Amino acid sequence: MTALKKTAALPLLLSAFTLPMAAPSMAQDDSDIDVYGSALSDGPEVEGIITARNGDTIQVTMEDGQNATIIVDDGTEVRAKGGFLGLGSKSLQTSQLMNGIPVEVETLQFDGGLVAKQIKLKGSDLETAAMIRGATQQQFAEHRADIDANSAAAEALRGRMANIDQYNVKGVTNVYFDSGKWNISPEGRQEICAIAADAETMNNALLLVVGYTDSDGSQDYNQTLSERRASRVVNFLQQECKWQPWRMLTPTGMAESDPAADNSTAYGKAQNRRVSVNILVSKATEES
Repeated sequence: MTALKKTAALPLLLSAFTLPMAAPSMAQDDSDIDVYGSALSDGPEVEGIITARNGDTIQVTMEDGQNATIIVDDGTEVRAKGGFLGLGSKSLQTSQLMNGIPVEVETLQFDGGLVAKQIKLKGSDLETAAMIRGATQQQFAEHRADIDANSAAAEALRGRMANIDQYNVKGVTNVYFDSGKWNISPEGRQEICAIAADAETMNNALLLVVGYTDSDGSQDYNQTLSERRASRVVNFLQQECKWQPWRMLTPTGMAESDPAADNSTAYGKAQNRRVSVNILVSKATEES
């Protein structure tokens, strides 16, 4: 979800500049006048979940499945609200931004895209992310007890992340949709929370959500529709089934690719209008 409301620009924030302007000769004196202004115009407010980060750039995936690429620099203000560790309205470092955290981003526009002016998040979300990261590191260290605890955790984490694309599939549930729709049926809601409950019983389980369509419509239309279906299921998992966002791989839409049935029949098309929710466990963690 993205709100296109404008945010108030702060003077001298993020590439603000000073433009000296000489006074006319008929002025009372010859002193220069300094005119201050912001070089960047206000951008949209982006609300969604951080799904990727590369250096000073974050990707925020919104409720409708669209991605916004935003630059984070030294002028970006990061604030956390609430939380049970006293994070109420506290300034944070940009390095504390992690994948999976829901954020609200006030942006400024420039020729190359968007730059973050202020990023707001909930302290409880940051706390949960830190707890999961800490628990994972502790588990890795226990498997490498012959090495110093802290270095063992870091090395084991790096090793597992190197093999993160190698998973064992532990379960799959398909949720089906009406033609052109992305609303979840009551039956689908039950099935989504059921597979989340199954995954909760497995150590190191992650969920991967993939959306699909039938062959009706253009490629661009079906791509957007499949992403909206996947995004709707992800939101339901996190909001209603209470599945933590840090235990998910990045959702994706596959349009009409990988059909489950023949698109030449009405029944086949109905089988293809689906979102697949997959329980995955990394082979690296199972081998330890």
